[in-house]
Amino acid sequence: MQFRKAYKSDFENIFPMLKEVFDKGDTYVFPENLSRKEIYEIWMIKNQHVYVAVDEGKILGTYYLKPNQPGRGSHVCNAGYIVSSEARGKGLGKAMCRHSIEEAKKLGYGAMQFNIVVSTNKGAIKVWKKCGFKIVATLQKVFNHKEFGLVDAFVMFREL
Repeated sequence: MQFRKAYKSDFENIFPMLKEVFDKGDTYVFPENLSRKEIYEIWMIKNQHVYVAVDEGKILGTYYLKPNQPGRGSHVCNAGYIVSSEARGKGLGKAMCRHSIEEAKKLGYGAMQFNIVVSTNKGAIKVWKKCGFKIVATLQKVFNHKEFGLVDAFVMFREL
């Protein structure tokens, strides 16, 4: 598995992963049925550093790093991860998280924060804890889960 910065041309392979996850409505806040252009802007433009996980020439996952807040809060980064359906459950999420931590350090960030980790996303919570993140806040009923309605979400944080 190799990790590298995403190229503009990678969006052809990234888009189906993003579309599937966003439309599922159980982990990301974005509404379903976003256009290709809207998803491109969300993932490839608004995020300052986008990476892909490549195995045997195939993109199996993607993540981004960006400042969590502007100005005086910009020393803390935020990250988001997407694993292709075929690669789920094989440790890629953890590998991308570990890679993102090292990249964040290189970029000069002092900490990483996940703003909305949906409480029903048990697999991600377990992985983030293994990567050194702690739940620092519970936000009650802030995520409108497509299947379960309003559910809690966690803010997870770790220093780098």
